[in-house]
Amino acid sequence: MYAVIKTGGKQYKVAEGDVLKVEKLNAEVNTTVELTDVLLVSKEGEVKVGAPVVEGAKVLVEVLSQEKGKKVINFKYKPKTGYHRKKGHRQLLTEIKIKAIEA
Repeated sequence: MYAVIKTGGKQYKVAEGDVLKVEKLNAEVNTTVELTDVLLVSKEGEVKVGAPVVEGAKVLVEVLSQEKGKKVINFKYKPKTGYHRKKGHRQLLTEIKIKAIEA
């Protein structure tokens, strides 16, 4: 059984037991969160596709940690004008584990 969920503006294909990092969720560590933006559910070859979400479907996830991602450097440079600009960014991430998929 697997599902396609949407969180943080991105879509993820998940199955029970999967561990992944998504954009920050407002939840404490070691708590269970219910994600209701389920776009697709597949169970034993039977596929349910939502329009835009599957009615009554939800995915239960456990929050494992809250952390910052790898630093991304943005550098702009124009030759002969003395223009250069350097900025850095670290995205806030939440590591989650899929506990159950309910359709």
